[in-house]
Amino acid sequence: MSTSITGTSALADFDRTTSRWGRATMLAGLVFSLTLPAYLIFFSGLDINFASILTAFVAIAAVFGVIWVIEPLTYYPILGASSMYQAFMIGNISNKLLPAVIVAQSTIGAKAGTRKGELASVAAICGAAAVHLLSLLVFVGFLGTWLVSIVPADVVAVVQTFILPTVMGAVIVQAMVSQRAPRSALIALVVSAVVVFVLVPLLPALKMYATVLAVVTTAVAAWFLRKDRQPAETLESARS
Repeated sequence: MSTSITGTSALADFDRTTSRWGRATMLAGLVFSLTLPAYLIFFSGLDINFASILTAFVAIAAVFGVIWVIEPLTYYPILGASSMYQAFMIGNISNKLLPAVIVAQSTIGAKAGTRKGELASVAAICGAAAVHLLSLLVFVGFLGTWLVSIVPADVVAVVQTFILPTVMGAVIVQAMVSQRAPRSALIALVVSAVVVFVLVPLLPALKMYATVLAVVTTAVAAWFLRKDRQPAETLESARS
């Protein structure tokens, strides 16, 4: 009993700590990211006014604004609250951090959305970031352009063309296998295939909104096609 209470207290402390420092580091990152634009606006002497900034913001928001909502909703069930701070601070979520999290959860048998899965995602993101920084130090900082110059152009083209699809394909399979709701995973697969291979080729204008369309359609379809597991007699007693 005392062990359970101690574990619950430790998890509560973990949540409070990650929330406090997560908000602080995100705000600090926001301030630092705005430092250079602020310098260019106020001290560089460039002819930049509020109207041009607002026009550029509206143009970008019209294309990418919906992703600001879709990405947190999509990543949260897998990453958990604490890892969301890490992921959005580090970046490269879909092609680096999310694969690392899914592999880690699958390796230790942790389900996404559980506390064990959340702790696994924290450790996986720490590992992915450490490997990324170490590889940048070695292959970019020390070796730099020399390594690129000795790699044949054909090899570079193959890597750029096939490596990312290969990694993402493996991650998608693992994500589907680890899902607690196979019906929803199957719906997501079918909807995504229809959007990518049917709708986008027929209507190229939908290319920028393909992700949003797939996510929203999957959510709506999963809701209407869900299987009600509540027994009929329970429903009758609830009505009465």
